[in-house]
Amino acid sequence: MKVAIVGCGAMGSVYAGLLAGAGNEVMVVDRWQAHVDAIRTQGLRVEGASGDLVVQLQAYTQAPVQAMDLVIIAAKAVQVGDAAHETKKLLGPQTVVLTIQNGLGSADTVAEIVGKERLVVGIAAAFGASLRGPGHAHHNSMNAVKMGAYAGLAAARVEEVAALWRGAGFTADAVDNVAAMQWEKLICNVAFSAPCALTGLTVGQAMDDPDMGPTGLAAAVEAWKIALARKVPISVTDPEAHVRAFGERVRNARPSVLLDHDVRRPSEIDVINGAVPREAAKCGQFAPVNATLTALVRQRERNF
Repeated sequence: MKVAIVGCGAMGSVYAGLLAGAGNEVMVVDRWQAHVDAIRTQGLRVEGASGDLVVQLQAYTQAPVQAMDLVIIAAKAVQVGDAAHETKKLLGPQTVVLTIQNGLGSADTVAEIVGKERLVVGIAAAFGASLRGPGHAHHNSMNAVKMGAYAGLAAARVEEVAALWRGAGFTADAVDNVAAMQWEKLICNVAFSAPCALTGLTVGQAMDDPDMGPTGLAAAVEAWKIALARKVPISVTDPEAHVRAFGERVRNARPSVLLDHDVRRPSEIDVINGAVPREAAKCGQFAPVNATLTALVRQRERNF
């Protein structure tokens, strides 16, 4: 299959490397010139849970006009609009677009630009992915990727995309309800994204901390209650157990918001903790824990 990855950071590089290693024709598009140059001249190296491989790829800082079978938008939420406009150059009549971001709201932006009828929304569990340098990615796990149609795309097409990921070694499933999938991940994200960014703690450290542990759980419980109020059909019945199980799997992880703060870069906080008060307002409720955490992170980012 002809696949393009738009937004080839740490996660996008892992996707690109393993999909190419499985025999697909993969192209990457990323703004980081040094990364693109390294991939062009030396190939993309991916090491970690999948082994250690180097794959040869087409790499560009701007997308060429070329129809692909699948485009994966792996850019962060703050860049997703620009990435979706780049994606338009890669669309043919049958192209499927899979967008994978944290939080809530990014898929709506992508749908407005590329069309909802071709869009698949995905979430990825923590891969522990990082870039060790231009053209060199590392990851700690092969955790689950889940995906579902945004609106209108046939279930069989979504399953084709999931099968492509499974063929590259990922655990990947097609799901029926995208909203439930996103909220179940969001409940975990809000417990650690803002608390870790504000303190510098890893997931495990935040979970064990006598102050941040209860704060993160309060944010998660609040998100769970808003999901129920919004009548999202989540399967979570015990949000604290749900969050602790997630945290135990990734104790050494440093959430993406914290990684952004490490390099003084604005984060995705508005679509993670910030999404909860926004969704709460839609059903006449409030989310003071997540609103406060979001405000604290935003204040810090104003100095970046």
